Amino acid sequence: MKSSYERKKYIYSFVWIGFVSIVILAVWLYIAFGGNVLYTVISTVMIAAALVISGIVGYRRMDEVYSEVENISEKMVKVMDSPDVVTEEEFRQGTIGILYTNFYKMVSFLRESREKELSEKIFLRDIISDISHQLKTPLASLNIFVDMLLDDKVTDPDRKRQVLTEARNQLSRMEWMVLSLLKLARIEAGAIEFQKQSWNMEVICAQAADGVRYLTDKREQKVVIKCDSNIKLECDGDWLTEAIINLLKNASDYSENGTEIDLSVEQNDLFARIYVMDHGMGIPESELPNIFKRFYRVNQEVNPNSVGIGLSLTKSIVEGMGGRITVKSVLNEYTCFEITFVHI
Repeated sequence: MKSSYERKKYIYSFVWIGFVSIVILAVWLYIAFGGNVLYTVISTVMIAAALVISGIVGYRRMDEVYSEVENISEKMVKVMDSPDVVTEEEFRQGTIGILYTNFYKMVSFLRESREKELSEKIFLRDIISDISHQLKTPLASLNIFVDMLLDDKVTDPDRKRQVLTEARNQLSRMEWMVLSLLKLARIEAGAIEFQKQSWNMEVICAQAADGVRYLTDKREQKVVIKCDSNIKLECDGDWLTEAIINLLKNASDYSENGTEIDLSVEQNDLFARIYVMDHGMGIPESELPNIFKRFYRVNQEVNPNSVGIGLSLTKSIVEGMGGRITVKSVLNEYTCFEITFVHI
């Protein structure tokens, strides 16, 4: 997009200022030379020629500057029309160079903003899709249970209690899934700021063990805590406790009744590491890359009321606090999750 407005304005201004200046200068020279017309004309012509040459040089320089500005303007239009087109950065010196640099910074910022907006839309779409998909089964089950009770199809008291118990399980499953998905969405969307402060890890481990006591006591399992009382970690204690609780629930689900679950913490000058280890069925090596995906379950027969989101939520919590979570497993021997926080 080019415009001749500034160029024409420059020419008009130069002609008028030059003409007035030449006239004034000619009068002054005429007086200075004592009325000698020849000397006055020659001097005036020479000065006018110099002024014209200066004007032409100035015009060309101005034209180059405006051409560069027009070039940037055209690139802006291309970026607006085709945001995905990557423009090749051009390097200039001086003020024009600064303008080019800021232009490419703006292009990079806009592209990153667009990619972030697109990723957020995809994430929101996936979350909504996941919630709607996962709610179909428990909602369908609840509808069947309610219809059976309303139509008096279940008359036996024991059978009726069984139906109500299963309905309560489905409601609990839906509540857990929705709350967990909302937490996961808030964390991954950056809506939660983890409040880091010094926490005693022995206290966090004890709180996490108490959080699953109802489950381990029912299965006659025992959580064995191995943590020195002086180990402290800069973290958000409440969220880290929830992450460990999810790992302990997972360990309880995939372990036999009457077994032990080890919860231990070690610390050195480089890092602090939390281990959650069960002695259950283990995980096949081919399944390990998938266990942190939403709604992924290794064994569908183990705890059918599980929604398969606890490990995904744990991973988001740990990584949100700057940590890293990994897993090791041997079939029919053990599964061990490791949470690592590197000291900064």
